[in-house]
Amino acid sequence: MKKEDKKIAVLIPCYNESLTIEKVVKDYKKALPEADIYVYDNNSKDGTDQIAKKAGAIVRYEYRQGKGNVIRTMFRDIDADCYLMIDGDDTYPAENAREMCNLVLDGKADMVIGDRLSSTYFTENKRPFHNFGNRIVRYSINKLFGNNIKDIMTGYRAFSYEFVKGFPVLSKGFEIETEMTIHAVDKNYKLVEIPVTYRDRPAGSVSKLNTYKDGFKVLKTIANLFKEYKPGVFFGFFAALFLLVSLILGVPVFLEYFDTGLVPRFPSLIVSGICLVVALLLWVSGILLDVIAKKHKQMYEILMNQLPKRSKE
Repeated sequence: MKKEDKKIAVLIPCYNESLTIEKVVKDYKKALPEADIYVYDNNSKDGTDQIAKKAGAIVRYEYRQGKGNVIRTMFRDIDADCYLMIDGDDTYPAENAREMCNLVLDGKADMVIGDRLSSTYFTENKRPFHNFGNRIVRYSINKLFGNNIKDIMTGYRAFSYEFVKGFPVLSKGFEIETEMTIHAVDKNYKLVEIPVTYRDRPAGSVSKLNTYKDGFKVLKTIANLFKEYKPGVFFGFFAALFLLVSLILGVPVFLEYFDTGLVPRFPSLIVSGICLVVALLLWVSGILLDVIAKKHKQMYEILMNQLPKRSKE
Protein backbone atom coordinates (compact mmCIF):
# COMPACT_ATOMS: atom_id res chain seq x y z
CA MET A 1 0.00 0.00 0.00
CA LYS A 2 1.39 3.40 -0.97
CA LYS A 3 1.74 5.98 1.77
CA GLU A 4 -0.79 8.26 0.11
CA ASP A 5 -3.33 5.42 0.23
CA LYS A 6 -2.90 4.76 3.92
CA LYS A 7 -5.65 5.86 6.27
CA ILE A 8 -5.09 8.69 8.74
CA ALA A 9 -7.57 9.30 11.54
CA VAL A 10 -7.54 12.59 13.44
CA LEU A 11 -8.99 12.06 16.91
CA ILE A 12 -10.44 15.02 18.79
CA PRO A 13 -11.94 14.35 22.25
CA CYS A 14 -14.21 17.26 23.15
CA TYR A 15 -16.11 18.63 26.10
CA ASN A 16 -17.68 22.07 25.72
CA GLU A 17 -15.34 23.42 23.03
CA SER A 18 -17.89 25.34 20.94
CA LEU A 19 -15.63 28.42 20.70
CA THR A 20 -12.78 26.58 19.03
CA ILE A 21 -13.90 23.28 17.52
CA GLU A 22 -14.87 24.70 14.11
CA LYS A 23 -11.43 26.24 13.60
CA VAL A 24 -9.67 23.08 14.82
CA VAL A 25 -11.59 20.82 12.43
CA LYS A 26 -11.05 23.13 9.44
CA ASP A 27 -7.35 23.62 10.22
CA TYR A 28 -6.69 19.87 10.31
CA LYS A 29 -8.83 19.19 7.25
CA LYS A 30 -6.63 21.67 5.42
CA ALA A 31 -3.40 20.20 6.80
CA LEU A 32 -4.48 16.58 6.19
CA PRO A 33 -7.16 16.67 3.48
CA GLU A 34 -7.09 12.88 3.06
CA ALA A 35 -7.69 12.22 6.77
CA ASP A 36 -10.95 11.37 8.52
CA ILE A 37 -11.60 13.87 11.31
CA TYR A 38 -13.37 12.29 14.29
CA VAL A 39 -14.84 14.42 17.07
CA TYR A 40 -15.98 12.43 20.08
CA ASP A 41 -18.33 14.56 22.14
CA ASN A 42 -18.15 13.88 25.88
CA ASN A 43 -21.50 15.25 27.15
CA SER A 44 -21.01 18.81 25.88
CA LYS A 45 -23.82 21.21 26.66
CA ASP A 46 -22.82 24.06 24.34
CA GLY A 47 -23.51 22.56 20.92
CA THR A 48 -19.95 21.42 20.25
CA ASP A 49 -21.21 18.37 18.35
CA GLN A 50 -23.40 20.33 15.91
CA ILE A 51 -20.65 22.85 15.19
CA ALA A 52 -18.21 20.00 14.52
CA LYS A 53 -20.65 18.33 12.11
CA LYS A 54 -21.12 21.55 10.14
CA ALA A 55 -17.33 21.94 9.94
CA GLY A 56 -17.09 18.50 8.32
CA ALA A 57 -16.13 16.22 11.18
CA ILE A 58 -17.44 12.72 11.86
CA VAL A 59 -19.12 13.15 15.23
CA ARG A 60 -19.57 10.33 17.70
CA TYR A 61 -20.42 10.25 21.38
CA GLU A 62 -18.94 8.93 24.62
CA TYR A 63 -21.28 9.33 27.58
CA ARG A 64 -18.87 8.19 30.29
CA GLN A 65 -17.25 11.40 31.46
CA GLY A 66 -13.49 11.73 31.23
CA LYS A 67 -10.81 12.01 28.57
CA GLY A 68 -9.51 8.50 29.28
CA ASN A 69 -12.96 7.07 28.63
CA VAL A 70 -13.15 8.93 25.31
CA ILE A 71 -9.71 7.73 24.18
CA ARG A 72 -10.60 4.14 25.09
CA THR A 73 -13.68 4.26 22.86
CA MET A 74 -11.81 5.98 20.02
CA PHE A 75 -9.04 3.39 20.03
CA ARG A 76 -11.55 0.53 20.01
CA ASP A 77 -13.84 1.93 17.34
CA ILE A 78 -11.47 3.28 14.71
CA ASP A 79 -9.09 1.41 12.41
CA ALA A 80 -6.36 3.40 10.67
CA ASP A 81 -2.71 3.23 9.70
CA CYS A 82 -1.93 6.39 11.66
CA TYR A 83 -3.82 8.14 14.43
CA LEU A 84 -3.29 11.81 15.24
CA MET A 85 -4.67 12.86 18.62
CA ILE A 86 -5.25 16.53 19.37
CA ASP A 87 -7.30 18.62 21.77
CA GLY A 88 -10.32 20.60 20.64
CA ASP A 89 -9.21 23.84 22.31
CA ASP A 90 -7.07 25.19 19.42
CA THR A 91 -3.86 25.18 21.46
CA TYR A 92 -1.96 23.01 18.95
CA PRO A 93 -1.41 24.50 15.47
CA ALA A 94 -1.85 22.10 12.55
CA GLU A 95 1.52 22.94 11.01
CA ASN A 96 3.20 19.86 12.58
CA ALA A 97 0.45 17.38 11.67
CA ARG A 98 1.96 16.16 8.39
CA GLU A 99 5.43 15.64 9.87
CA MET A 100 4.05 13.70 12.83
CA CYS A 101 1.93 11.43 10.64
CA ASN A 102 4.77 10.79 8.20
CA LEU A 103 7.02 9.59 11.02
CA VAL A 104 4.41 6.95 11.87
CA LEU A 105 3.56 6.02 8.28
CA ASP A 106 7.26 5.63 7.41
CA GLY A 107 7.72 3.22 10.32
CA LYS A 108 10.08 5.54 12.19
CA ALA A 109 7.87 5.87 15.27
CA ASP A 110 5.07 4.11 17.12
CA MET A 111 4.34 7.27 19.06
CA VAL A 112 5.24 10.81 18.07
CA ILE A 113 5.10 13.24 20.97
CA GLY A 114 4.36 16.89 20.26
CA ASP A 115 6.75 18.54 22.70
CA ARG A 116 5.27 21.81 23.95
CA LEU A 117 7.68 22.30 26.84
CA SER A 118 10.71 22.85 24.59
CA SER A 119 8.79 25.49 22.68
CA THR A 120 6.33 28.15 23.85
CA TYR A 121 4.39 26.39 26.63
CA PHE A 122 5.94 28.09 29.65
CA THR A 123 5.44 31.56 28.18
CA GLU A 124 1.99 30.95 26.70
CA ASN A 125 0.39 29.04 29.59
CA LYS A 126 -1.04 31.47 32.13
CA ARG A 127 -1.50 28.95 34.95
CA PRO A 128 1.82 28.75 36.85
CA PHE A 129 0.84 25.60 38.77
CA HIS A 130 0.32 23.82 35.43
CA ASN A 131 3.90 24.70 34.53
CA PHE A 132 5.15 23.48 37.90
CA GLY A 133 3.07 20.30 37.64
CA ASN A 134 4.44 19.50 34.18
CA ARG A 135 7.99 19.80 35.50
CA ILE A 136 7.22 17.53 38.48
CA VAL A 137 5.59 14.86 36.29
CA ARG A 138 8.40 14.98 33.74
CA TYR A 139 11.08 14.69 36.42
CA SER A 140 9.28 11.84 38.22
CA ILE A 141 8.73 9.67 35.16
CA ASN A 142 12.19 10.22 33.72
CA LYS A 143 13.83 9.33 37.02
CA LEU A 144 11.62 6.34 37.83
CA PHE A 145 11.61 4.84 34.33
CA GLY A 146 15.09 5.86 33.17
CA ASN A 147 14.18 8.09 30.21
CA ASN A 148 14.56 11.65 29.03
CA ILE A 149 11.15 12.50 27.59
CA LYS A 150 10.66 16.25 27.45
CA ASP A 151 6.84 16.48 27.50
CA ILE A 152 4.89 13.78 29.32
CA MET A 153 1.40 15.26 29.36
CA THR A 154 1.01 16.75 25.90
CA GLY A 155 -2.28 16.03 24.18
CA TYR A 156 -0.71 16.26 20.71
CA ARG A 157 0.45 12.79 19.62
CA ALA A 158 0.54 10.48 16.63
CA PHE A 159 0.29 6.70 16.99
CA SER A 160 0.79 3.59 14.94
CA TYR A 161 -1.94 0.99 14.49
CA GLU A 162 0.04 -1.48 16.62
CA PHE A 163 0.33 0.93 19.53
CA VAL A 164 -3.35 1.87 19.51
CA LYS A 165 -4.66 -1.70 19.33
CA GLY A 166 -2.16 -2.93 21.92
CA PHE A 167 -2.65 -0.16 24.48
CA PRO A 168 -4.79 -1.16 27.49
CA VAL A 169 -6.51 2.07 28.52
CA LEU A 170 -7.11 2.03 32.27
CA SER A 171 -7.31 5.73 33.13
CA LYS A 172 -10.65 7.53 33.03
CA GLY A 173 -9.50 11.14 33.01
CA PHE A 174 -6.55 13.40 32.25
CA GLU A 175 -4.09 10.80 33.53
CA ILE A 176 -4.35 9.13 30.12
CA GLU A 177 -1.32 10.92 28.61
CA THR A 178 0.86 9.84 31.53
CA GLU A 179 -0.36 6.25 31.14
CA MET A 180 0.37 6.32 27.39
CA THR A 181 3.91 7.53 27.93
CA ILE A 182 4.77 4.99 30.62
CA HIS A 183 3.24 2.14 28.61
CA ALA A 184 5.25 3.12 25.52
CA VAL A 185 8.48 3.28 27.52
CA ASP A 186 7.85 0.00 29.32
CA LYS A 187 6.96 -1.88 26.12
CA ASN A 188 9.93 -0.45 24.20
CA TYR A 189 7.92 1.29 21.48
CA LYS A 190 9.71 3.63 19.10
CA LEU A 191 9.25 7.16 20.45
CA VAL A 192 10.05 10.38 18.63
CA GLU A 193 9.62 13.88 20.04
CA ILE A 194 9.31 16.98 17.90
CA PRO A 195 8.96 20.54 19.25
CA VAL A 196 5.53 22.01 18.54
CA THR A 197 4.25 25.52 19.02
CA TYR A 198 1.76 25.89 21.86
CA ARG A 199 -0.64 28.77 22.20
CA ASP A 200 -2.91 29.52 25.11
CA ARG A 201 -6.67 29.09 24.86
CA PRO A 202 -8.54 32.03 23.30
CA ALA A 203 -10.52 34.35 25.52
CA GLY A 204 -13.67 32.71 26.84
CA SER A 205 -12.36 29.15 26.46
CA VAL A 206 -11.91 27.42 29.81
CA SER A 207 -9.58 24.54 30.61
CA LYS A 208 -11.28 21.41 31.96
CA LEU A 209 -8.11 20.37 33.82
CA ASN A 210 -8.29 20.95 37.57
CA THR A 211 -4.76 21.83 38.68
CA TYR A 212 -4.92 20.18 42.10
CA LYS A 213 -7.47 17.40 41.71
CA ASP A 214 -6.21 16.15 38.34
CA GLY A 215 -2.60 16.81 39.32
CA PHE A 216 -3.01 14.49 42.30
CA LYS A 217 -4.56 11.83 40.05
CA VAL A 218 -1.60 12.05 37.68
CA LEU A 219 0.92 11.60 40.50
CA LYS A 220 -1.13 8.71 41.87
CA THR A 221 -1.15 7.14 38.41
CA ILE A 222 2.65 7.42 38.19
CA ALA A 223 3.03 5.68 41.57
CA ASN A 224 0.57 2.90 40.66
CA LEU A 225 2.15 2.26 37.26
CA PHE A 226 5.63 2.25 38.77
CA LYS A 227 4.43 -0.38 41.25
CA GLU A 228 2.89 -2.45 38.45
CA TYR A 229 5.65 -2.10 35.85
CA LYS A 230 8.65 -2.21 38.22
CA PRO A 231 7.46 -4.08 41.34
CA GLY A 232 10.93 -5.32 42.22
CA VAL A 233 12.26 -1.79 42.59
CA PHE A 234 9.07 -0.49 44.23
CA PHE A 235 8.82 -3.15 46.94
CA GLY A 236 12.60 -3.35 47.26
CA PHE A 237 12.68 0.34 48.20
CA PHE A 238 10.19 -0.11 51.03
CA ALA A 239 11.92 -3.33 52.11
CA ALA A 240 15.15 -1.36 52.44
CA LEU A 241 13.39 1.29 54.56
CA PHE A 242 11.99 -1.29 56.98
CA LEU A 243 15.36 -3.04 57.11
CA LEU A 244 17.03 0.26 57.97
CA VAL A 245 14.54 0.90 60.81
CA SER A 246 15.10 -2.65 62.05
CA LEU A 247 18.84 -2.13 62.15
CA ILE A 248 18.59 1.26 63.84
CA LEU A 249 16.42 -0.20 66.62
CA GLY A 250 18.00 -3.63 66.87
CA VAL A 251 21.75 -3.11 66.60
CA PRO A 252 22.08 -1.12 69.88
CA VAL A 253 20.09 -3.82 71.70
CA PHE A 254 22.38 -6.59 70.43
CA LEU A 255 25.52 -4.57 71.19
CA GLU A 256 24.27 -4.02 74.73
CA TYR A 257 23.48 -7.72 75.07
CA PHE A 258 26.96 -8.75 73.94
CA ASP A 259 28.49 -6.23 76.34
CA THR A 260 26.37 -6.91 79.47
CA GLY A 261 24.46 -10.09 78.78
CA LEU A 262 21.21 -8.20 79.44
CA VAL A 263 18.32 -7.12 77.21
CA PRO A 264 16.66 -4.20 79.02
CA ARG A 265 14.92 -2.75 75.93
CA PHE A 266 12.48 -5.45 74.88
CA PRO A 267 10.09 -3.03 73.09
CA SER A 268 12.91 -1.91 70.75
CA LEU A 269 13.86 -5.53 70.11
CA ILE A 270 10.25 -6.51 69.33
CA VAL A 271 9.70 -3.58 66.96
CA SER A 272 13.05 -4.32 65.31
CA GLY A 273 11.99 -7.93 64.76
CA ILE A 274 8.63 -6.90 63.30
CA CYS A 275 10.32 -4.46 60.90
CA LEU A 276 12.75 -7.17 59.84
CA VAL A 277 9.89 -9.57 59.07
CA VAL A 278 8.05 -6.86 57.11
CA ALA A 279 11.22 -6.10 55.16
CA LEU A 280 11.63 -9.76 54.23
CA LEU A 281 7.98 -10.05 53.17
CA LEU A 282 8.25 -6.94 51.00
CA TRP A 283 11.48 -8.17 49.42
CA VAL A 284 9.99 -11.58 48.60
CA SER A 285 6.80 -9.95 47.29
CA GLY A 286 8.90 -7.72 45.03
CA ILE A 287 10.76 -10.71 43.60
CA LEU A 288 7.57 -12.66 42.90
CA LEU A 289 5.75 -9.70 41.36
CA ASP A 290 8.77 -8.84 39.25
CA VAL A 291 8.69 -12.33 37.77
CA ILE A 292 4.96 -11.93 37.05
CA ALA A 293 5.54 -8.51 35.44
CA LYS A 294 8.23 -9.95 33.15
CA LYS A 295 5.93 -12.83 32.25
CA HIS A 296 3.22 -10.31 31.34
CA LYS A 297 5.70 -8.55 29.06
CA GLN A 298 6.42 -11.82 27.32
CA MET A 299 2.70 -12.52 26.88
CA TYR A 300 2.16 -8.99 25.59
CA GLU A 301 4.80 -9.49 22.90
CA ILE A 302 3.23 -12.81 21.89
CA LEU A 303 -0.23 -11.24 21.65
CA MET A 304 1.13 -8.31 19.63
CA ASN A 305 2.66 -10.77 17.17
CA GLN A 306 -0.82 -12.21 16.68
CA LEU A 307 -2.42 -8.80 16.04
CA PRO A 308 -3.65 -8.43 12.43
CA LYS A 309 -1.11 -6.31 10.62
CA ARG A 310 -1.79 -3.28 8.47
CA SER A 311 -0.01 -3.41 5.14
CA LYS A 312 3.33 -1.57 5.16
CA GLU A 313 4.02 -1.86 1.46
